[in-house]
Amino acid sequence: MIRAAPHFWWLRWLSSAFWISLTSCAGSSAPTAPQPGGQPAAARNVVLPLPEEGHLADLRQLTFGGENAEAYWSFDGMQLILQARPATAACDRIFRMSINESAPSLIPVSSGKGATTCSYFLPGDQDVIFASTHLGGDACPPKPDHSQGYVWALHDSYDIFRAKADGTGLVRLTDTPGYDAEGTVCPKDGSIVFTSVRDGDIDLYRMDRDGKNVQRLTSTVGYDGGAFFNADCTKIVWRASRPKPGAEADEYKRLLAKRLVKPTKLEIYTANADGSDPVQITYLDAASFAPFWHPSQKRVLFSSNYGDPKGREFDLWAIDVNGTNLERVTFARGFDGFPMFSPDGKYLAFSSNRATAPGSHDTNVFVARWVDSAPKPVAELPADRIFADIRWLADPLREGRGVGTTGLAAAGEYLEKRYRDLGLAPAGDGASYRQPFPVTTGVKVLPETSLKIANALVARDAMAPVGYSAPGEAKGEVVLAGYGISAKDLGVDDYDKLNVKGKIVVVRRFVPEGGKFEDRDAQRRYGDIRHKAWTAREKGAKALIVVDAPEPPRDAPKDWKPPEEAPLPELHAEGYSDAGIPVVVVKRAAAGSLVDQLAKKKPVRAELKVGLEATKQDVFNVVARLSAAAPDSARLPGVVVLGAHYDHLGMGGRDSLAPDKHEPHLGADDNASGTAALLEAARQLALQKDELRRDILFISFSAEESGVLGSTHFTRAPPGNVKMGDVVAMINMDMVGRMRENRVSVLGSDSAEEWKHLLEPACAKARIECGGGGDGYGPSDQTPFYASGVPVVQFFTGSHGDYHKPSDAPERINAAGAAQVVVAALELAKAADLRETRLTLKKIPPPAPRGDMRSFNASLGTIPDYAGPPGGKKGVLLAGVRAGGAAEAGGLRRGDILIRLGAHGIASVEDLMYVLNASKPGERVTATIVRDGKEQKMDVTFQESHRPR
Repeated sequence: MIRAAPHFWWLRWLSSAFWISLTSCAGSSAPTAPQPGGQPAAARNVVLPLPEEGHLADLRQLTFGGENAEAYWSFDGMQLILQARPATAACDRIFRMSINESAPSLIPVSSGKGATTCSYFLPGDQDVIFASTHLGGDACPPKPDHSQGYVWALHDSYDIFRAKADGTGLVRLTDTPGYDAEGTVCPKDGSIVFTSVRDGDIDLYRMDRDGKNVQRLTSTVGYDGGAFFNADCTKIVWRASRPKPGAEADEYKRLLAKRLVKPTKLEIYTANADGSDPVQITYLDAASFAPFWHPSQKRVLFSSNYGDPKGREFDLWAIDVNGTNLERVTFARGFDGFPMFSPDGKYLAFSSNRATAPGSHDTNVFVARWVDSAPKPVAELPADRIFADIRWLADPLREGRGVGTTGLAAAGEYLEKRYRDLGLAPAGDGASYRQPFPVTTGVKVLPETSLKIANALVARDAMAPVGYSAPGEAKGEVVLAGYGISAKDLGVDDYDKLNVKGKIVVVRRFVPEGGKFEDRDAQRRYGDIRHKAWTAREKGAKALIVVDAPEPPRDAPKDWKPPEEAPLPELHAEGYSDAGIPVVVVKRAAAGSLVDQLAKKKPVRAELKVGLEATKQDVFNVVARLSAAAPDSARLPGVVVLGAHYDHLGMGGRDSLAPDKHEPHLGADDNASGTAALLEAARQLALQKDELRRDILFISFSAEESGVLGSTHFTRAPPGNVKMGDVVAMINMDMVGRMRENRVSVLGSDSAEEWKHLLEPACAKARIECGGGGDGYGPSDQTPFYASGVPVVQFFTGSHGDYHKPSDAPERINAAGAAQVVVAALELAKAADLRETRLTLKKIPPPAPRGDMRSFNASLGTIPDYAGPPGGKKGVLLAGVRAGGAAEAGGLRRGDILIRLGAHGIASVEDLMYVLNASKPGERVTATIVRDGKEQKMDVTFQESHRPR
């Protein structure tokens, strides 16, 4: 088993005469050997921990002399199973021992044939597993060829076996060609996680306790081994190597072909028990191995030579599963490794060189009572600082940092103070850190709002206008239009053969049950009230009434009852433009009879009035400048921008993916992670300002979730003496807190010719894998900068199931990964900062069609400015047009206001989206725009939509 190999490497350096088989998990043992001076081992089993070892108490030594290691607990906590090498043996063997004896005897388990390693109890403690080479011969396997450097051998003769605890009843569990070893056991079902080369690399696998149902868990190039389950078997922890592409990877593959591996750099990983969502939690650039879960399941203990320049001192360390609070646990000279907690979490077994005679290299098994206390980190690392900022920003007290909340204002003040403490100069308006701008934060219903049905006034608490309702009044005939759906792609048209022009339309809320609306996307799209309002307006209706009065499904039983009524929608501010007609939602009790009458074709009249008043409030970007300290002769013109948005969704609302939950949407990843990473970048760059040749602007944007309003405002009206023409590059960090597989997407890296060449060394220094590409347009703050002619990139660690939900909480953050993103972003920023020439802006055409396929969605290639046209005018202000897109081909350009497409009026971004969803590629229409205050008409031909925007 390879798990113990760093231990042997250390022993090799200590004594050139002391060689141990590198295929075993640990060394050998001479049971209860007398200690120097003739004293029996039993008299010397109590050992005092060092003063610094505050987590260890009642330390006892259980073996005396030789090499003893990988001592793992039985499930009843009364025994340890380990591997040791008796004086008469050439290979390691498996033994058991009771922990209650003062000098426990080693009870043989394995037969003594071949080499044995990697033992573990199965639940119930009646059976054990271990790996053995005995089917390849009784002799020990040959030692590896060290002319190729320090390597471990992966002997093909290793297989995993199950036996009774006394070694009888041996059963082979693995029988594929090649190395199978390093097995440990899930305490719940006895399933086994192990290491194998069966698929050509050194990977983790899981199998049932009888060897069946083998599943591969890892597939990244590199060594994966030494895995353990957590207490409930939902997670695993292991150590891995990840050779860099190029020479490192080539050497790794060359050695692997000879069944060898070189283990000089190993890091600790965790993942779900099925191997999904792997997370690297250490970046120590050392030989770290033998990880085991702390009883809290929130920390991991492991052995490492981190901090020793010569790499010879191995100690026990602990770290939180998010990569924070790195703590040294043991301080004895030599080797400490293989920590394992007893099942009740009260005791720690480990192997150590401590308490050996001078000149001896014995490794023995020790047990200590674990003293749990607050971690004492060796130093404050970037991951610690990042996580502390995330935890503050994503605290429920911040109210989800929604626009208009005191929590968002407090977050802005927090950022101001942090930039000030870092020594960065204010770069906002009026020599402050703030760049304020107004946003709509709410909507107030005015007293005139009312609804009469057949001259009967509906109670005010039984109806509610929506935030995007147009103000005004409508009276006249009422028409029922089913669910208000007109969807050619589904073959559904509730307006078929209906004349609703100039009438008030009533529609049922949501979508029909089942059938063509089983798909969640169809439910969201066609159940959206704003979409229903747009459809009604397009059909000529002058107002819309929505009632939660579902129709019975076609196959409904006779006693069918409608589901419980949904509450009236909350009133939220909705963009800069309304739906074009008054829209109200009415309770079933107040309007259910109306629906029934209309369904029976009975004439009904209604009178509707809606009065709304938007409330506005200033929010602010936080802008700070780091001045380059290079002499004037070396300074270069321009500035580099690093940015992240600090707002989120508040208590939820329309953009929440948990719309039924009115509670703080914490936004730990989105985007407290980017904000915290930006602060760490500012801290580190402030220490390197002597190297900079251009100034750096750090911008914490607000109102990104409302439509990149903060970054849009910055690009429209840069504060102070900044001009957009001065910005040579913009690096955005949005959602960088959930790195998995040690990989980050760098979006927009095609926006400058040079980005990919600069990214490669930046990501190599960060020891992370960077992928991505594409143009600079996307749903984050880099978009307004790219539209303004600035090369951009966005660092992004991927979406997840907590996105835009209250569950996006700090405890799910990978702080270690975020710290590595900062390293890459800093290197990229410095590369752009130090270049003599500016980056070359590249306008990217849309991708080619993906083969012969149907598409029901059209693309125009426009990039909306979500802040809307100036002066509150209706239409879609274009922040840009995609190179090679339909808009560019038709003559549209940045700054145009689109007000009509064919027969459809365009008052808002939502209107544009609905028109595109209802149109087909190849369709030719006339686009009406306002340019320089004058209307112009241009012909455009819709293209195929390749990706959502």
